[in-house]
Amino acid sequence: MADTYEEEEYNAHFSGSTLRRILELLRPHWRWTLGFLLTVAATAGLDALFTYISAHIIDDGILARDRDALIRLMALYGGLQVVQAGLVFGFIYLVSMLGERIRYDLRKTLFNHIQDLSLAYFNQTPVGWMMARVTSDTERVGGMVTWGLLDIVWAIVNITSAAVFMFIINWRLALIVLIMVPILVVIAAQFRKKILVEFRAARKLNSRITAAFNENITGVRVVKALGREDENIGEFSLLTSQMYQASYRAAWLSALFLPVVQIISALALGAIIYYGGVQAHLGFITIGGIQAFVSYVTFMMWPVQDLARVYAELQHAIASAERIFSLSDAVPEVHDRPSAIDPGNLHGEIEFDHVDFYYEDKKPVLTDFSLRVQAGETIALVGPTGGGKTTIVNLLCRFFEPKSGVIRISGRDYTDLTLHAIQSRVGIVLQTPHLFSGTLRENIRYGRLDATDAEIEEAARLAGAHDFIVTLEKGYDQDVGEGGNLLSTGQKQLVSLARAVLAQPEIFIMDEATSSVDTLTEALIQKGMHTLMEGRTSFIIAHRLSTIKRADRILVIEAGRIAEMGTHAELLRQGGRYYHLYTQQFRRQLEEEYAI
Repeated sequence: MADTYEEEEYNAHFSGSTLRRILELLRPHWRWTLGFLLTVAATAGLDALFTYISAHIIDDGILARDRDALIRLMALYGGLQVVQAGLVFGFIYLVSMLGERIRYDLRKTLFNHIQDLSLAYFNQTPVGWMMARVTSDTERVGGMVTWGLLDIVWAIVNITSAAVFMFIINWRLALIVLIMVPILVVIAAQFRKKILVEFRAARKLNSRITAAFNENITGVRVVKALGREDENIGEFSLLTSQMYQASYRAAWLSALFLPVVQIISALALGAIIYYGGVQAHLGFITIGGIQAFVSYVTFMMWPVQDLARVYAELQHAIASAERIFSLSDAVPEVHDRPSAIDPGNLHGEIEFDHVDFYYEDKKPVLTDFSLRVQAGETIALVGPTGGGKTTIVNLLCRFFEPKSGVIRISGRDYTDLTLHAIQSRVGIVLQTPHLFSGTLRENIRYGRLDATDAEIEEAARLAGAHDFIVTLEKGYDQDVGEGGNLLSTGQKQLVSLARAVLAQPEIFIMDEATSSVDTLTEALIQKGMHTLMEGRTSFIIAHRLSTIKRADRILVIEAGRIAEMGTHAELLRQGGRYYHLYTQQFRRQLEEEYAI
């Protein structure tokens, strides 16, 4: 879906407020901006001056047979060429560095802001959309605010300076040329508009093709199982045909654009040469002047096309900027209050006091939920999917906040505490553990960055991960691959548990951490769990009920409420929901073991 989000509609009109915010990006780097604008303007001005000097070289040097004037003018021309070479180096260097600084600022701002966003934002926003904002959109805006601005300044100075010199040489011919410029601008704008429409259509179709290709590859087992090959080929062929047609129309218009501009320019040149010849016969213009006019016409043709191109690219950049600003302006739903404090520890009673919570309106997840947990107590949460188990621990971690009711830690409303005070003291091991690219040592150390190698190995031993780690070729320095894909699910769980052990959390959470591992690995994880839970307040969300027998209390959560609560033995004696869940799971286990 990343490609689909990348190809959103561009605005049909400029947004003044967005354009101002784009230009604001230059404010911290105004010295670099001023430097490259001055060097670009000087370079473009010298381009026009060279043509004017060339006219004098022809008239005052060559045709007049004045050797001294020719040498003087040639020396001036050569000296200015050296100056322009230095200016070209200067503006390319300045604009390149400025572009990188703008992109750096944007990416740093977005990345830092993403760290502050609430979990709800990530649940609602595709990862591909955010990645596109930080990568391709910042690239486009950075390019537009530097190279795009450079092209605009270069084109305006070129056209203006050429017009000034033409009026100096012969104002009558200058008027003929200036009549041609608006015609070129209108034609260029119309062509660019039509070409842009076709390119947009092609990009959208390309996104759909990418999505279809991805779905067919990732879902190949389902495709083959249902015999969908022929239908998928037909759908894919239709999409590629539509993209071909859109790309063909864009290519055809692009190919037509330059010949049309050249024909108009040729007509203008013909008029200038004819009328210039008449003016030369009357003594109002020199041969060098006519040659200069021909050069200025060519001179103006490219800046006009550049302005049309930059206009189209500016639409893209504004659309990208709007998407960037929509991310940077996103307000975290959960944030620190101005008076929030860090109490130093979270030891003490945890209380859910008549808590209501929902992700979507009119779809309650927790309803009037109340629970008191003593310091050091182990609470197990079981029940059907969607009952609210994960929501309870998400609220405890303050990834979300109650819609009504209060959660207290040590008798204090936990919104009076900083997010860092809570989340830095909570250790979580998830059902699907996430490891970062790098070594095993680096992933375990992620729980506490100042940990020594000895502390890392001790944490791995306590978690039951040390034995498999030392069998690997590079041991703790073994690379885990992207997302830990070079390890098995069980190995990733053990590393994740070692990371939590090393962090020494005050509150420990296990979210169905043993549901996807074999019995042997489950035993290792349980051993590590008992080590970590000792003396700590712990919450265990369990799929396999065998892992929670030792819990101080087991809560059966259904429809956002506590349906049953007690120890393992108490709940079995009651013969209620927990008894039904446990005996049903135990029966399935026996059937699997003995193939009944």
